Amino acid sequence: METKERVILVGVQEDGAPDIRASLRELEELADTAGAETAGWIVQNLEQAHPGTYIGKGKIDELKKLAEETGANGIICDDELSPAQMKNLEDRLDMKVMDRTILILDIFAAHASTREGKVQVELAQARYRMTRLSGFGQAMSRLGGGIGTRGPGESRLETDRRRIRMRITSLKQELKEVVRQREVTRTLRQKNHLPVAAIVGYTNAGKSTLLNRLTDAGVLSEDKLFATLDPTTRALKLPAGETILLTDTVGFINKLPHHLVDAFRSTLEEARYADMIIHVVDYANPAFEQQMAVVYDTLRQLDALGKPVITLFNKCDLMPEGLFTRDPRADKSLPVSARTGDGLPELLRAMESILMDSRVLIERLYEFKDAGRIQQIRKYGNLLSEEYTDAGIRVRALVPKYLYGQLGFAEEGQ
Repeated sequence: METKERVILVGVQEDGAPDIRASLRELEELADTAGAETAGWIVQNLEQAHPGTYIGKGKIDELKKLAEETGANGIICDDELSPAQMKNLEDRLDMKVMDRTILILDIFAAHASTREGKVQVELAQARYRMTRLSGFGQAMSRLGGGIGTRGPGESRLETDRRRIRMRITSLKQELKEVVRQREVTRTLRQKNHLPVAAIVGYTNAGKSTLLNRLTDAGVLSEDKLFATLDPTTRALKLPAGETILLTDTVGFINKLPHHLVDAFRSTLEEARYADMIIHVVDYANPAFEQQMAVVYDTLRQLDALGKPVITLFNKCDLMPEGLFTRDPRADKSLPVSARTGDGLPELLRAMESILMDSRVLIERLYEFKDAGRIQQIRKYGNLLSEEYTDAGIRVRALVPKYLYGQLGFAEEGQ
């Protein structure tokens, strides 16, 4: 039976930075998700992290003593360490040293189930290792087993620069094919004229639970960070009869490693190409406002802002009745519970309202030979009325803007 790792969490409270305790609580959740047990915390107040050892000499001595007292066999730092910081800490502590990036990459490696997810994770891992070869050398081999060593590819960290570079090239080629297939799927969706809503949010906010509640998707839903990685798309029929596609995206997190953002860009960009964004917030989390800021910042990096946003303050069933806030950056804010279904009828109506706002009202007499265009209206728009006359079919309807030109209006200048 594999021995559970016991780790001490280490953070630096920099001058002017937000209180680090929320970040360390999250780091503890990450460690638990990765299968480690937290034995304690160490926090040092500094103007900025020590460039050579992350924390000062006194704190290193305190950390070593705490590790001996608690039986900890590793430490996890709340920031991404430089190769020098990691090597120097390992030399002085004589124990395994990890950072937040290693931890998140390890969790992604454990949870990736599709080929796309596995390729993306391995590429991110390889890039991380590549940046740490210079000046780190033998120290990387001391990581041993456990957190940071899992992965869909090789089981041992590569220390040869040429082999890692070759592997990165191979993974990039494989990922290009994956991206091409995703783009083909996206193009087919666009040809079918089905609107898309991307479900985004901080990890563990309840995105998968929401998708399951609305569509019976059967996606794994656990009270753990990054329980699901691979995006899932399901069709949802709205009350008025229109079909919309819901896409569950990878959860965001504070200090999300840039290697992962780059590797998962094709997956995360589902939000960029969606018609609207459903932003799920864990309202029961005391740090929900900071989490919302992280989500919006990540969307900004992906150039996915500038479209309608519905913010769902999820887990409202866990909050005192009547307590509610609003998201000033969203078009609509709603209190919901994905677990119980509270507030979801209002969500469906809000989605319909956004779709209706993107519609154009048309009133037109079609000749009988153009009846096929009326079928397009029935399929992709809202047919308000149709009247058969001797001259043709008089139609009044609301249609998506992209369909307007296909219905014979653009060429006639109407």
